[in-house]
Amino acid sequence: MKKTANVEILIVGNEILTGEVLDTNTNWLCKLVHGRGGGIARVTVIPDELEVVADAVRAAVARKVDILFTSGGLGPTSDDLTLEAVAAGTDRKTVLHQEALEMVKQQYDYFFEQGIMDQGGLTPARGKMAWLPEGGEPLFNAVGTAPGVFLQVGETAIISVPGVPSELKVIINQSMKEFLDKVFGEGEALNMCVAVECNDESMLEPVLLRIVEQYPEIYTKSLATTLGEKKELDIIMTITGIGEKKILLRKAYQDLCVGLVELGFNIKKKVS
Repeated sequence: MKKTANVEILIVGNEILTGEVLDTNTNWLCKLVHGRGGGIARVTVIPDELEVVADAVRAAVARKVDILFTSGGLGPTSDDLTLEAVAAGTDRKTVLHQEALEMVKQQYDYFFEQGIMDQGGLTPARGKMAWLPEGGEPLFNAVGTAPGVFLQVGETAIISVPGVPSELKVIINQSMKEFLDKVFGEGEALNMCVAVECNDESMLEPVLLRIVEQYPEIYTKSLATTLGEKKELDIIMTITGIGEKKILLRKAYQDLCVGLVELGFNIKKKVS
C-alpha cells in the first residue's frame, strides 16, 4: 500500500507568527490530504519575507514533493509577495497573465455591483494580483479577488492560494477538484479507535510498541489527556493509501485489543 501523494504546506504570514491570526488552514489541508490517502510530510510557517519564502519553495521542489501548497500573500499590498517568491524559488520571472487580470477585474466589478465594494475595475494595486510566476495558471476565486495559482515545476505541483480560509477552501474544492481527483485517485484513510481505562500512557507501551513494530503500515498512537481529568485514553489506528486496507487494519485492531486485555485493562471499542 502506497500513499497517493507526498504533500508539504507553506503557511506565509507575519500575522500567524505573532499570534494575531489563528492558522486553521493547516488543519483543513491536513484533513483533506489525509482523508484522500495522501501524506503531509512537512508544514512550515514563515514570515512575509521574499528570500525566506523563496528558499522554502526551492527546498520543497528539491525534495521532489508531489504537491506544495502555499497559503497567504496573494493580495494587492506590498507585503503580499508569495507569487514573486514562488517565481524566485523556481528560477523564473513573474509575468502579467491576461486571464488572471480579467478574473481580478471581474471580481472587483461583481463586488461593486453587489454593494460590497465602493469601486469596481482595476487599479495598479489590484493588477498586481495578476502577475504570476512564468508558466503559472490562475485558479478562479469565487468568493474573493485574488486568483489562486497552479504551477508545475518538475515533479512538484505548486498550488498557491489566499490565506483567507473561505477563499482557500473554495479554490481547492472547486478550481482544483479535477486535479486532486487525478492525483489522489481512489486513495483514502481508514481509522479505528479503542478507549482504554487507563490514565498513564507508559503502562500501555509494551503492547503499543509490539503493534507498531508488527504493523509499520499503520499509524498507531495513544492520545494523552490532562492528568487527573479522566481515567480513559483513546488509541487511534490509521492507514492511508491505495488498495485493500480494511483487512490489515482490523487484524491490527484486534491484536491491539487482545494485547490491552492481556495487560489487564478494560476497553471500549470505537470503530470509525
